Amino acid sequence: MLLRAVTFAGGLAGAVGLSQFPEFSQQYTQRLAGAVDELSRFVAEFDADAAGQGFTRQDALEDLRQGGQMGAARAQTMARTLARHTRLSADLAALREAGPFTRAYRARSFTDPEIVRATWGDFRPAMPLTFEGAVFAGFGFLGGLGLLGGLIAFIRLPFRRKPAQTAERI
Repeated sequence: MLLRAVTFAGGLAGAVGLSQFPEFSQQYTQRLAGAVDELSRFVAEFDADAAGQGFTRQDALEDLRQGGQMGAARAQTMARTLARHTRLSADLAALREAGPFTRAYRARSFTDPEIVRATWGDFRPAMPLTFEGAVFAGFGFLGGLGLLGGLIAFIRLPFRRKPAQTAERI
């Protein structure tokens, strides 16, 4: 009876934990969109400055690299910023295209550790009252139930009684 209660508690823990994914992914997507918006503004200003000098983006980066130590350092920073903007924009597009269930499959699009940490830092668990929250809770319950039940069965394995052997008749 105690083992069943513990297994059931594992199922409930799985339900509570996994039911939070839709909200976390939605909050991550909102933060990601804010980061992309800010990076887009920064990239647009850089491109406008470059165009004002008659440069393409690549030409402007090359010009910065040749402008001494500060220019070279600024060119490296700008190249990283441009690469991050490209990566985060692709992640945002992938997450916006995905529905709540597909986001679980596309969780690999949560590529920015800074945004993940910030989202997790502000995240507060809540009771999911959406269909997708209920589905994730159901899968979490089954997963927690199965995981804890399997672990208990594995631990009990060495302590199982062996069936009595029947004497062979000659």
